[in-house]
Amino acid sequence: MIYFGGKIMIHGSIPALITPFLDGELDRPALEDLVEWQIQEGSHGLVAVGTTGESPTLSHEEHQEVIEIIVKKTKGRIPVIAGAGSNNTRESIDLMKFAKRVGADAALVVAPYYNKPNQEGLLLHFKMLNDCCDLPIIVYNIPGRSVVDIEVSTMSKLAKLKNIIGVKDATGDVSRASDTRNSCGNRFIQLSGEDASALGFNAHGGTGCISVIANVAPRLSSDFQNAMSKGDFDKAISLQDKLLPLHRAAFLEPSPCPIKYALNRLEKCQNEVRAPLVPINERTRSKMDEALAHANLIS
Repeated sequence: MIYFGGKIMIHGSIPALITPFLDGELDRPALEDLVEWQIQEGSHGLVAVGTTGESPTLSHEEHQEVIEIIVKKTKGRIPVIAGAGSNNTRESIDLMKFAKRVGADAALVVAPYYNKPNQEGLLLHFKMLNDCCDLPIIVYNIPGRSVVDIEVSTMSKLAKLKNIIGVKDATGDVSRASDTRNSCGNRFIQLSGEDASALGFNAHGGTGCISVIANVAPRLSSDFQNAMSKGDFDKAISLQDKLLPLHRAAFLEPSPCPIKYALNRLEKCQNEVRAPLVPINERTRSKMDEALAHANLIS
């Protein structure tokens, strides 16, 4: 359990919350209901407007509104981490300042994508964000999407900056957590960005997961993380086995399409995504139904 600023704890199961739509527009009541459900089911925090929240297809106004709705509905009960990533440093600064203004507890900032900065450029980008306002930053390292890897040596330099408190690691290399801990120290927060490998990541010293699966299985996901934090590996492995088919089904097609289908099966939101994403096909629906039943989420 990691504290910063003497009051906020970021650890455990942190759903990267979907953004629900109704007839193509933001479904505000469904979003508020999802936030409340997540809190009641034991989630330890929420990420607003990450990739799973379809940030690439939200307007700037929608992006800001979703963050504000989640902050207001959460009412300080668990931390809210606002998506503030961009490959445009100035745009990311604006998102950071907005998140700070409306009361988010931290920002999640992905490595700049498409323009492929080198390590020196990554340092400059995150230093400018560190300096723009007093909002804690979790760096999001996902080379598979951003096409650049924030190297451990670079992360070590970032960890020395005042507002950079941790990393969401989606490199797929669970041993990276050990390298990062040795380089950045024990107080640097390490959150897995991959549900299926979170067990191994935590065993290497990670303290939680920013999760896609927790959207549909918040109680099981929080129980899993609680078991890991207590060192109860037998319980954690049992929960991992229950969740594994969901981990697989959730990425048979582009995320969050399978997860939105699953949430619709649970009657939590409409099965709507925005173009260029499309609803999942019949085969994936069948696999997701099997996974939901395996986790005892549907009969």
